[in-house]
Amino acid sequence: MGDPTPQQLIDEAGLDQEMAAGVMPGLSAALAALGEEGGLSESGHQRALAQFRDNLARLSAIAADRRAHPEIADVEIVRPVFILGLPRCGTSILHALIGADPQIRTPLQWEVAAPSPPPDAATFDTDPRADGFDAYVQENFTGAWADVLKAHPIGSRIPQECGMILETAFQGINPTMLFRLPSYYDWYRKTDTRFGYGVHKMWLQHLAWKNPRKRWVLKVQEHAHHLAELLAVYPDAVLVQPHRDPVTVMASISRLIEVIRCVSFDRIDRDELGQELLHLWHDGQAAALAWRKANPQVKVLDLAFRDLIADPVEAVRKIYGHADIDFTGESEEAVSRWWREHPADKHGQHRYELADYGLTREQVEGVYADYISAYRPYL
Repeated sequence: MGDPTPQQLIDEAGLDQEMAAGVMPGLSAALAALGEEGGLSESGHQRALAQFRDNLARLSAIAADRRAHPEIADVEIVRPVFILGLPRCGTSILHALIGADPQIRTPLQWEVAAPSPPPDAATFDTDPRADGFDAYVQENFTGAWADVLKAHPIGSRIPQECGMILETAFQGINPTMLFRLPSYYDWYRKTDTRFGYGVHKMWLQHLAWKNPRKRWVLKVQEHAHHLAELLAVYPDAVLVQPHRDPVTVMASISRLIEVIRCVSFDRIDRDELGQELLHLWHDGQAAALAWRKANPQVKVLDLAFRDLIADPVEAVRKIYGHADIDFTGESEEAVSRWWREHPADKHGQHRYELADYGLTREQVEGVYADYISAYRPYL
């Protein structure tokens, strides 16, 4: 028996006509790519199908809540802050630092995993879905997968990146990260993702309806691929981009993706993985560079990773100034406390070498020559 068709998965999830039409192109591309992917183990193949089903179920849940409560569509999302940048350059640290401020709203991992019913401020700190998420992490992130925790924070009260939201529209990069799927990635690069960002806004309205804050702060690296569509949906968005030497970035992200994929592939060719990621992340930076050059009126705050690590409070202060957010005494205390309580090696050290993935400094610097030239003062 073969894989389900896109329509069968859509019907199974109970998506309405509008949502079904929106997800159909990306879902079709993802399923076609899955059928072509020969490297996945049988359990990896089933894991991908389960992920696709979960994406559709989460979208269906927020769409159903929206139909039941039309006022959710009236929630205003004002000047959301989007943290851009390459992977492994401090975006997750910044997201968590700012998310510690009580006036700021970030999507938390538990509520993105289980969004229905919409989270409520009155029960937000005691919602049993948070404990359920932590139990899932404790049960599943063991053995070979335990190394994920050394490189990427996972937990119910940790801010979630936008990839887990965009993937519900099948206009995000997560399927590529988890299961490789090169033809899906090619489709994603070329497609107009305004539907995906429309779904992203639905999510923010859903999460903020009964639990609002003054401002949203969001992040994921793939925004670089589609800044035009992001600004089409959020024309008042505030953009922040930290930077780091791409040589260090490539070694780190290659190790992380190897660990993430290890449960779905019988064998991972490290040299092949290095080449894949070398160009994938550069694709996004090349797109972002072109967009920024064509839109100089949109001011982006550039930051150096080294400055973030040296003085995180000052880095956050700069972002607040750029975004017109009051950096209060309470803000400073919350940011400082988070930094003290979350050392980088809390779950053990994340070890990697560029040569492990068949890459050299000269190769990386050659591919990223445009990025290095544009942002040299921040590297």
